[in-house]
Parts: sequence; C-alpha cells; structure tokens
Amino acid sequence: METAQLTEKVEAALEEIRPFLQSDGGDIKLLGIDDEKIVRVQLEGACVGCSVNQMTLKSGVEMTIKKHAPQIEQVINVEV
Repeated sequence: METAQLTEKVEAALEEIRPFLQSDGGDIKLLGIDDEKIVRVQLEGACVGCSVNQMTLKSGVEMTIKKHAPQIEQVINVEV
C-alpha cells in the first residue's frame, strides 16, 4: 500500500476516535508512520497527564487504527 493511502486510513481512524478524546478535553495528532507498521502519535490536552492514557492508546486508538489499517502493528505515543 502506498504511504499516502495508509496515512489516509490512519487519519480516518483518528477522526473516528477524536470526538471521544475531545469530550474529555484531549486530542491526538498523527506524527508519522514508520515502515508502514508503527504509527507515532501525540496525545494532547487533558490526555497528556491522564493516568489512563496508555489504556486509551492501546484499547481505543490502536484498536481503531488496526480496524482501518490491519497492517499496523503498534501505535506509540511520542511525548514532546
């Protein structure tokens, strides 16, 4: 799959989950996709200091992204 197509699929997944994050005062930004397998994101707003952000990342964000782009193996949060 072309990188542009994969990026579109990942962005669509993030748009699907974004309202849930925003309802808690947070957000998420796509930073990049490495080797078409690892998605790098940045949690923003209230999600940054949230004690359950790793659970949100794995059970919410990663699951949604894999639904749209099954070849993705992992989603990691990059803290800036």
